[in-house]
Amino acid sequence: MKRRTAREKALQSLFQVDLSKIEPQQAIRNVLGDKSGDLFLEKLVLGTTENLAAIDEVISKNLEKWTIERLGNIDRTILRLATYEMLYLEDIPYNVSIDEAIELAKKFGDQNSSKFINSVLSKIKQNIETKLGGTTNDSKNN
Repeated sequence: MKRRTAREKALQSLFQVDLSKIEPQQAIRNVLGDKSGDLFLEKLVLGTTENLAAIDEVISKNLEKWTIERLGNIDRTILRLATYEMLYLEDIPYNVSIDEAIELAKKFGDQNSSKFINSVLSKIKQNIETKLGGTTNDSKNN
């Protein structure tokens, strides 16, 4: 499975977990149907759900005039997925995570989602880089 497809399936799984409160593994099975599993998909879903409190804290600190609870369900889920990648998957450049999140927002969100997602994730990236002393992971290969 291509990583873009895995991200779409991860988004769908995390959306189910958030709204229906089902177990992550069940959500993954729901979106895969008869298809075989994918390690990257599982890493995204399980990693996001296992680190949700820390991820939501980072997102909340980078929202202006919003709370995470007020965000649209799809926007919140995209932000969680991308923030997980940025915080925990060092082999993926920040800009790749942001670009993929923007594409998800264009496909699944409303007309303003992609701009909003870009803005929040850019702030998160900047704050991560500041904490790391100005170094980025953008020179690494995906």
